[in-house]
Amino acid sequence: MEKSVNNQVALVTGASSGIGLSIVDMLLEKGYIVYGIGRNFDQSVDLVNKILTKENFHPLKIDVENTPLLLKTINDLKKSVDIHVLVNNAGVGYFGPHEELNAKKIKEMTNINLTVPMLLTQVLLRDIKKSKGYVFFISSVTAQKSNTHGCAYGATKAGLTSFAKSLFDEVRKYEVKVTVIHPDMTKSNFYRNADFKEGEQKDTYVESHEIADAMSFLLDQREGLVITELTIKPQKHQIKRK
Repeated sequence: MEKSVNNQVALVTGASSGIGLSIVDMLLEKGYIVYGIGRNFDQSVDLVNKILTKENFHPLKIDVENTPLLLKTINDLKKSVDIHVLVNNAGVGYFGPHEELNAKKIKEMTNINLTVPMLLTQVLLRDIKKSKGYVFFISSVTAQKSNTHGCAYGATKAGLTSFAKSLFDEVRKYEVKVTVIHPDMTKSNFYRNADFKEGEQKDTYVESHEIADAMSFLLDQREGLVITELTIKPQKHQIKRK
């Protein structure tokens, strides 16, 4: 049985596409009021059009790398709503031999994948402690292994996973729930910057809505029970070179 969320408020980063968009759709279906941060809500995408018609959805068009604007927006938002669920989903990846990356790409991955989640969590943590809320981190299976062809990306995700684990140990006594999710190859536009993509068969990739379905399951756990880590993989490991 699903819990009654009583118009609780959720904040989702990277909400305009892929996993984040599917998470927004799921949260709206469960009855949350959702504030979604994204750079561009492309109305040519059917699911974007669907959520934009929802009364309980509030798009926030922000580049999360614009830290002053991001933090000002969140601090202003805190004055009018109490955020119960924070979903740190925004991410970026650049892949290839490490010497072929550049400072801009490395800095962008570090900022978006690790610094921004830590900053948002810090700004909202007192409020989430008061409401005994939930913090989610969308990490990656790369956080759990060695990553040739993606050393820097894997390092940022490993940092995010480490932060999530430590955060739970820090706040569990306040009845705050923290979960880090490790998706494997997911069918989305995430690999647009890579020289590879997910395989063609359905048993070689995860779909975005399946990550959202897993989060729905996590949210429905009884009070006093937390699943702190969840890894989601397709049956087969396969990538396709572009």
